[in-house]
Amino acid sequence: MQTPAVTDLAHTRARPVHWLATATAMAGVVVLAGLLQPGPAKATGAPPAPRPAPDAATAHYPLECGGLPTKIVKRVAGDLDGDGDPETIAVVRCDAGSGTPPSGIYVLTHGKGAAPAARVVATLLEPAEKRSVTDFAIRGRAVHATLLGYSSPDVPGCCPDLTDHVTWRWRGGAFLRTSETADREA
Repeated sequence: MQTPAVTDLAHTRARPVHWLATATAMAGVVVLAGLLQPGPAKATGAPPAPRPAPDAATAHYPLECGGLPTKIVKRVAGDLDGDGDPETIAVVRCDAGSGTPPSGIYVLTHGKGAAPAARVVATLLEPAEKRSVTDFAIRGRAVHATLLGYSSPDVPGCCPDLTDHVTWRWRGGAFLRTSETADREA
């Protein structure tokens, strides 16, 4: 075994004071780490995704069809009231098999419960108005539709002679209807 050339270096001999200084330094690091701990964890991910729009096929519509089924002609979805959850707007009529029965336009939201069916919360167009709906869409936060109708009972059912372009907007807790053109002969 070869002995080192210099054996009297101070740092090569550990004395009790060295051990005490090292232990004190380590205790200080542990205490400091305990004081500087991060705060409680918080979720920083994206907010939960909005619920999907209600399924129009699960709703019960206030239509009198004399035993015939109802038919969903068109449906669109959008957040009309600004609450972050989309509503579904459905054009529905009786499924008569032939002809064009009058349509109703209904606003749907989610029902309550474990398996919620969509529920009708507003009627924008009553079937009693005897109108057909074309050019149906949501633009912005408004529902737009073209309504076709008849000026008198003498007009053949095949050929509506009135056209009305209407818009519904959510204002003050209700849907307000405005007409872009008055009923007139097409």
